[in-house]
Amino acid sequence: MQTLDWIDWVVLISTLLAIVGYGTWKTKGSTSVQDYVRGGNTSKWWTIGLSVMATQASAITFLSTTGQAFSDGMGFVQFYFGLPIAMVIICIVFIPLYHRLKVYTAYEFLENRFDLKTRSLAAILFLIQRGLAAGITIFAPAIILSVVLGWNITYLNIVIGILVIIYTVTGGTKAVTVTQKQQMFVIFAGMLAALFIILNLIPDDVSFTEAVDIAGATGRMEVLDFSFDLENRYTVWSGLIGGTFLMLSYFGTDQSQVQRYLSGKSMKEMQMGLIFNGLLKVPMQFFILLVGIMVFVFYQFNPAPLNFIDASTKTVLASEYSQQYKELQQKQNQLFNRKKELSVLFSKNNETSIKTDLSRLDSIEKTYRLESKYLIKRAVDTVYSSKYDNLKNELQAIKNKDGDVYTLKKEELKDLYKAAAKDTQTNDRDYMFISFILKYLPKGLIGLLLAVILSAAMSSTASEINALATITSIDLYRRNLKDEKDEKHMVKATKLFTLIWGIVAIIIACFANLAENLIQLVNIIGSIFYGNVLGIFLLAFFFKFVKANAVFIAALITQAIVIIGWWFDWMPYLWLNLFGCALVILIAFTIQFFTVNNDKKIST
Repeated sequence: MQTLDWIDWVVLISTLLAIVGYGTWKTKGSTSVQDYVRGGNTSKWWTIGLSVMATQASAITFLSTTGQAFSDGMGFVQFYFGLPIAMVIICIVFIPLYHRLKVYTAYEFLENRFDLKTRSLAAILFLIQRGLAAGITIFAPAIILSVVLGWNITYLNIVIGILVIIYTVTGGTKAVTVTQKQQMFVIFAGMLAALFIILNLIPDDVSFTEAVDIAGATGRMEVLDFSFDLENRYTVWSGLIGGTFLMLSYFGTDQSQVQRYLSGKSMKEMQMGLIFNGLLKVPMQFFILLVGIMVFVFYQFNPAPLNFIDASTKTVLASEYSQQYKELQQKQNQLFNRKKELSVLFSKNNETSIKTDLSRLDSIEKTYRLESKYLIKRAVDTVYSSKYDNLKNELQAIKNKDGDVYTLKKEELKDLYKAAAKDTQTNDRDYMFISFILKYLPKGLIGLLLAVILSAAMSSTASEINALATITSIDLYRRNLKDEKDEKHMVKATKLFTLIWGIVAIIIACFANLAENLIQLVNIIGSIFYGNVLGIFLLAFFFKFVKANAVFIAALITQAIVIIGWWFDWMPYLWLNLFGCALVILIAFTIQFFTVNNDKKIST
């Protein structure tokens, strides 16, 4: 476990408290729904652009994207190729409509076009997927910091959640927007400082261009993939087509984003804010991936662990698989020595034969890492299996005798499962960047980078619970009230829903589990729901002959089919956005066609 120096604690705590304090002080006293939900419509375009970026750039972005680059290279940036296209379409189609109707939420429009049940269905789909995502944005930094620093994960989840709840409940949308400007400043400053330090840690006789060449020798600088291989998640086509549909749905229909630009001073400010985001987002993601690439280059000249999770390494070294793991480490060390020699030679000569050798050694190292993960899992299974068996036998023996003892033993079994799950974490790519930060960056900067991670978590979570509360209050609560409530009542209700959703997010975070890759997990959750919701909106915008019942039934059928398709892995998750969108439109057309024909037959 790593420990922080006092100066890192000072930088970390003072940065977080300054953001929370400023947001609370700057935005207290909202007395109307207009102020609390739409921020009084005072935001300028640069504020909107930064707020939109901060909402999307969660802690997962910095921890998981850098790890993605370290393992697989720059190809992940293709995921964002559809974003500028989506921004232009939203500015032309979505924003003018939302602005003209003066809506508080995206789903109000659906009732105007269809009916209440369609509006409620879209709102509920949003609450499900965004509620899950809110918990994950808290859980992501908490699980990683808990493993690396030894902090209690439950306490971390609660602390992050409470900090967000304080200023989000107090100031609503304006508090989220105001604090996100400060958070983005911290994020940009921290990542620039990190890149500068990493480049300085690479040997002096290796220039930046030579470092990029070394990464390119292992295929990590291959940005564009024009193949039509559906087995490949990230290609130019999946980014341009699937990514466009995902971004259209996310920025055009997801309230956590819609609420950011609905706070704009005018329609022009809203549009300029989204164009700003469209121009800056892809370079920003490229930059974050580049940081991960430079960490990879750093480890070509410095020994890298087989697994970046120290707790997992300790577990396997204390098991019967210790000798196998040590032999694997020895092979890794020998491989590193040869890899370092070749990296130095390649930086000076750039010969094809050396490039081939570097690529081959990189493939061997990936094999070693896979083998290490297998050994860690076997070690954890061995350590905990006997404990499981003993506890289960004890539970069976006392099941009908002593209720209190049974309850205690059952809780012990739950704790054992949690401990095993924590120690079984073998997917270390999400831990790579934080491990590097703690081991190699100077004191003070470590605190700043941890503040970057937690600020990103707070900014995304604040947007999400703010949007969840708005949808619950406006689309479900107020819309289904028999009596009209005054502004004061609705502000109080929205604050209460903000608090409730904040608590729900903390609970989800406490029960969450680590996936293959955190940034992929968030995007998978979105892709399961976004295509369907986008299809509903496109039907509302462009196909006036399709009526409410056809859309409602089509949306229910589509959601079930998309979930089945994801479960059985019919296609890479990015394509689920296009699939869901096209499917709901097709089914709605079909239902409407037969409905009209049946009505004609009955009338004749």
